Amino acid sequence: MAARLARPHDPPALPVPEGRPLRIVHSPLSRAADTASAIAAAMTGDPVTTHPDERFVEIGQGDWEGRLASDIGATDGARLTAWRTRPTETWAPGGERLAEVRDRVIDGLADILAELAAAGRPGSLAAPQVGGYHDAPATHPWSILVGHDGVFKIVLLALFDLPLERFWMWSSDLCGISVVEFRAGRPVVRAMNLTEHLAGLLDEAAQEATEERARSGAL
Repeated sequence: MAARLARPHDPPALPVPEGRPLRIVHSPLSRAADTASAIAAAMTGDPVTTHPDERFVEIGQGDWEGRLASDIGATDGARLTAWRTRPTETWAPGGERLAEVRDRVIDGLADILAELAAAGRPGSLAAPQVGGYHDAPATHPWSILVGHDGVFKIVLLALFDLPLERFWMWSSDLCGISVVEFRAGRPVVRAMNLTEHLAGLLDEAAQEATEERARSGAL
């Protein structure tokens, strides 16, 4: 994933502008911080700064933190089911409400967007609305946000002014890449949860599974 972001216009190209990102903003949790560091290290030339931001930390799950979903289901199953079906009405004991998460995420997004706006000309509404016609990459500034599935759900709901009840409509794979472009202040989804760069790892896992089946004699 870091290699793909370091050379985003190699096929299959990512719909991001020319040049390097202004910086890499990330959740301070180690898994996100390590990922941000890997992205920065893969980029050649002048260093791209990484910036931890507490406002993008994963949703606090209170008493559920560090526990397996199967364990929670066995001991607090009704609440877990309600969280998965009515997330604005039910949440983990001692955890964060989605409205609280939205408040901090919106605050963090405002700072990122203000920095981008101050760095150069924003995207234009006159830009092509359909990809795939070999248009040259845009030249406006861009940044990278490294976070967590729950936070990215809130990010997208906030950007597109959707209610928190739609929380479960989004899904992100580990190391998936999504791209949102701002055209004269209007957000436009350019890519969602791209994972082509992980194909080699998936091939290795599939080969290992095949070899294990052959060793065990499983069908």
